[in-house]
Amino acid sequence: MADILQNGISMYHKGDYNGALAFFLSLPEDSEIDSMNLAYYIGLCYARLKRYDDALLYLEQVVTGGVELDRVLQCRYVLAVIYANSGRKRLAEFELNKLLESGYKPASVYSSLAYVAWKQDDVEKSLEFYKKAIEIDPDNPTALNGMGYVLACENRDLTKALSFCKRALDKSPKSAAFLDSVGWVYLKLGLMNDAFKYLNQAQELLPDNEEIAGHLRIAKEN
Repeated sequence: MADILQNGISMYHKGDYNGALAFFLSLPEDSEIDSMNLAYYIGLCYARLKRYDDALLYLEQVVTGGVELDRVLQCRYVLAVIYANSGRKRLAEFELNKLLESGYKPASVYSSLAYVAWKQDDVEKSLEFYKKAIEIDPDNPTALNGMGYVLACENRDLTKALSFCKRALDKSPKSAAFLDSVGWVYLKLGLMNDAFKYLNQAQELLPDNEEIAGHLRIAKEN
């Protein structure tokens, strides 16, 4: 069974998500492949390609099938991210709370809950969740960046916000999101040369990102 899927799995791990998806979808129905195994990989491919509605159909099959616990938990997490990014916050919270109950990667789960709370304009809950994530994993870059970004947006303790964001950037120096956050904090601090330095680097990496472009517009107006 694994040998039949191996070509597609190899393409997936190399980042060729279109090729992997085409391979998995081309497999004949009578090839005796475990349906949950195939649904798992097809769902992940669709998620990587940001075809979220298609991804949901397959990932939910894995979750409801409940055969391999590790995969069920992984798919729950991907579902939560998809729900959060597509505005379905209650569904995202449901999946994340299920993950917390299971003890699955709690720092990542708390970071995601913080993001959902932030999108719901619940600043205090967002900061509380980021704090829990950092307590569990002090070097978690997503939690560090999220905490710093929220503090900066709320104009709270900007020196601490910069420290959080820079720690995240140290972990992933090529992250456009982290470069943007550092630039945003510098903008809030009124240090415009530093703000432009990091925001421009972020835009070079993600030229079409609306949030980064918005931060740069604000910087140019100051």
